[in-house]
Amino acid sequence: MLTVIGTLLGGLGLFLLAVAMITDGLKLAAGEALRDILARSTSTRLRGIASGILVTGAVQSSSAVTVATIGFVNAGLLNIRQALGIVYGANIGTTMTGWLVAAIGFNFKIEAVALPLIGLGMAARLLGQNTRIGALGEALAGFGLFFVGIDFLREAFEGVSASLEVADLSTGSGFGILLYVVFGFVATLVTQSSSAAIALTLTAATGGVLALDAAAAMVIGANVGTTSTAALSVIGATANAKRVAAAHVMFNLLTGMLALILLPALLALVSVTGKTLGLDEAPAVSLALFHSVFNILGVAAMWVITSRLANFLEGCFVTTAESLSRPQYLDKTVAITPALAIDALLLELTRTAQMTHELVTQALHSASHKAATTVEPTFQAVQSLTDAVENFVSTMERERMAASLSEQLPQILRINSYLEEVANLAHEVQLHRSDIDNLCVGEAADSIHEFMQHITQLLAHMDPALDTFDAKQLDVRYDRLREEWHSLKTLLLNAAAQRQLPISSLNVGVDRLRACLRIAEQLIKASSRIHRLSAANRPQPADTPHTLENR
Repeated sequence: MLTVIGTLLGGLGLFLLAVAMITDGLKLAAGEALRDILARSTSTRLRGIASGILVTGAVQSSSAVTVATIGFVNAGLLNIRQALGIVYGANIGTTMTGWLVAAIGFNFKIEAVALPLIGLGMAARLLGQNTRIGALGEALAGFGLFFVGIDFLREAFEGVSASLEVADLSTGSGFGILLYVVFGFVATLVTQSSSAAIALTLTAATGGVLALDAAAAMVIGANVGTTSTAALSVIGATANAKRVAAAHVMFNLLTGMLALILLPALLALVSVTGKTLGLDEAPAVSLALFHSVFNILGVAAMWVITSRLANFLEGCFVTTAESLSRPQYLDKTVAITPALAIDALLLELTRTAQMTHELVTQALHSASHKAATTVEPTFQAVQSLTDAVENFVSTMERERMAASLSEQLPQILRINSYLEEVANLAHEVQLHRSDIDNLCVGEAADSIHEFMQHITQLLAHMDPALDTFDAKQLDVRYDRLREEWHSLKTLLLNAAAQRQLPISSLNVGVDRLRACLRIAEQLIKASSRIHRLSAANRPQPADTPHTLENR
């Protein structure tokens, strides 16, 4: 019995090693091709599914493809709808493992193919280290080990079946079915490879250890268990990563439930198909066919609800940055009416300006790395909103726009560029706040603190939505701030000349302080223009005299 257990563990170990070598080797050999295939071959949902099938079938790992897809969604190369197609395809592609295992069951002489593959593969690996040839050699050796591992597993289960009655291990009831589903799930969870769990199941069925219905239930459990890798990979990850992982989990759970409900019908279908093809005596082939059929059935079921699923997922795991970055006033309904569109743009710019003020305040008075997590969502939101304003302006119908409104669009875009520049400057100041802190020595420390404090006080008067907003007063305050900057700069230069400050820190620190002054200047310009345009577009009360000034 110990020999059988040792053979079983060794075969499983060889199989896991083989899958890892195939996956790593083909990923390294493909290089950028893997990314290009997934990123470019997803223009339609059907092409996304095809890409998922092909890549997963090649690298023998649906988990690797799913995790790669998560990375591409995070990088902005794919959206959630494109990712769903790949996730569907990956689940069909992973059934290739079952077909490979089934192929070994046809009186196939392992040594005739497996050992030459290992030899050729390792020769290429040694001769072409760190090259594409070497990576392909690793994958080739992995396929050889794959066959050897399957052969060991088959041999171990044949030893087990000699002392067991298959009838004793049949499901017998609904509870028995669920128990085998759990076995399949746990096997995948432990090995972190559905391919390994399915290989164990198929070889056990081929060796006579498992009845067909029990093995089918384990295949369902393994199919659901493969979601554990994606679920574990997104712990603490971004919202987009969690959405893709959630889609993967939901797809596999739904597919597993359908397979369980339809298990008798699917097994009957597989049996009829197997007899028709003359494969009824090959349990591994029946199970591989069963695995493929219920995954294809799952894709067909999910196909009709994909759009709704994508919309649902986009509303899940919403981060602070995503919530802030969604335009509140810009949509297609106002874009077709120029006057309403201009009003919506000014309202969105006012909101963006207020968020930019908040960002600047956080950046000027946050010195710790922990504060960076506070600044980052606001920074991302401002960037998204400025992009949204540009895109909205590009969709407006200028042909029917009055000249007075058309003339405002360049000013709106200029305001938008001011806010974008301020956000970038504030983000840089926060990230490199230590450059300013290095100058805070002696008398310079108090002067720098006062300078930053005066910028903050100036920000309090910059909100264009305030009734007390006064552009002229802001200009006066800015002139004082600029004079203070020149005095501060002179003080820092003198301190460096007297060796009170390291000269190496002076230039970069002064640049950061100059950026703070630039922030104030650009924010004043943005706020003043927003206030002026908003006033120009504000409807006049009916009893307001139509003086020349009002006109």
